[in-house]
Amino acid sequence: MRQVPVGAKGTYEFTVKHEHLADTMAPSLPPVLATAMMSLAMELAAMDALKPYLETGEMSVGVVVNVTHTGATPEGWKVRAEAEVTKAEGRRIEYDVRAYDEKEQVGSGTHSRTVLERAKFDQRFEAKVKSRN
Repeated sequence: MRQVPVGAKGTYEFTVKHEHLADTMAPSLPPVLATAMMSLAMELAAMDALKPYLETGEMSVGVVVNVTHTGATPEGWKVRAEAEVTKAEGRRIEYDVRAYDEKEQVGSGTHSRTVLERAKFDQRFEAKVKSRN
C-alpha cells in the first residue's frame, strides 16, 4: 500500500430507490432513506478515497462506523456521501464522513478501514466456513 495522505477525499453518489427505504426493512418505519444505506454510502466514499493508494491484491474492510443520521431523504432524491482521510497509521485509515441530499446535510460521523491482502483474507474466511462442518 502506498502512503495515504491526510486530506485524501472520496465520494459516492446514488439516487434513493425503493429498496433503500427504511420501511422496506421494518414496516413501522417511515419511507425515507435507511440509516444503514446512508452508512454504506459513506463507506463507499471512504473506499473511493483509498482506491489510488491500494496495490494489486489489496482491499480494505470497514472496522468502525460511527455516524449520526440527521435528515430524512425521500425516494427519488440524490444523495452524495463524502469521506476525508484524517489519519493514516500503517494499514489503518480513519475518515470524517458526511452525507448530503438535494437540500441539506443528512448525516455525519467517523469511519475506519483496514487494508488487507485479499488472498490472506480469503484463506482465513474459507477456513472459518469449513470449520463449521
